[in-house]
Amino acid sequence: MTVDERARFAELYEQNFERVYAFVARRVRDRAEAEDAVSDVFYKALKGIGGYEARDGVPFVAWLYRIAANVLHDRARAAGREAPLDDCDEPLASDADVERRALLFRLVDTLPPAQRDVLVKRFAEQRSIAEVARQLGRSEGAVKQLQLRAIEALRAQVRGSHG
Repeated sequence: MTVDERARFAELYEQNFERVYAFVARRVRDRAEAEDAVSDVFYKALKGIGGYEARDGVPFVAWLYRIAANVLHDRARAAGREAPLDDCDEPLASDADVERRALLFRLVDTLPPAQRDVLVKRFAEQRSIAEVARQLGRSEGAVKQLQLRAIEALRAQVRGSHG
């Protein structure tokens, strides 16, 4: 791996670490186990980066989510537990599911920063309205309004992109 490739991977790591960590942390109760699993995800991603093929409209993080789902499945199996498939939001998603999620990620990224922050905190980080309000220094009513506007904007964009 060249210096440029390592630098690019480091950049991808920085851009996607929080999303992958949130994905894993929602499925693993122990913080140390979550950290170990995320470490495994990025190790496997670095090892397999040569086999990664960018597809139009599918973000790099979707590939990382698939690796994370497989890591969690393998860890559960190795520990003699049932794989946490029921706890995951379709961890071994089909390509169509990955593409729908990719579309959603792209659309969320187009929202105004305040709306985007609310959606990420509410749904990706699974925080309550009260927690989000405290973190953003806004009232709960303001957070609810931002959430509503963001969801309405996403609905309109999805309708527009699907005819």
